[in-house]
Amino acid sequence: MQTNSSGAGHAGLPNRGLHTGLWVVQGLLALTFGVAGSMKAFTPIADLAQKMSWPAEVPAALVRFIGACELLGAIGLILPAATRILPKLTPLAASGLTLVMVLASLFHVSRGELRAGPVNFALGALAIFVAWGRFKKAPIAGR
Repeated sequence: MQTNSSGAGHAGLPNRGLHTGLWVVQGLLALTFGVAGSMKAFTPIADLAQKMSWPAEVPAALVRFIGACELLGAIGLILPAATRILPKLTPLAASGLTLVMVLASLFHVSRGELRAGPVNFALGALAIFVAWGRFKKAPIAGR
């Protein structure tokens, strides 16, 4: 199949492999951020503090805010694209989750928690891939 400069195949259709890969990454990120966000949004702070040190050391409202951002980002990765209602929200959600990972990296570095770096980097890189793919190479058309 020949592609044009936008990476689209005949009749403006995105490369099927890229489209499938983006959906797989969106699903994995949605699962990861959905679980992590739900924990931070709904688990009592004392219980979170037994699993991670930082929730007990920052305001509870910040933990809940981070959890809500992660949970909403997870929903935003799937729902708009799957329903094709405002699908431009999907790359925006991916961009927001990229920002969450950048801020998480800075937070953990400031605390000397360098072992969190690879996870933050990997999740951020995957979110960048989704944002790039859904903004530029394989956008999902609205209804």
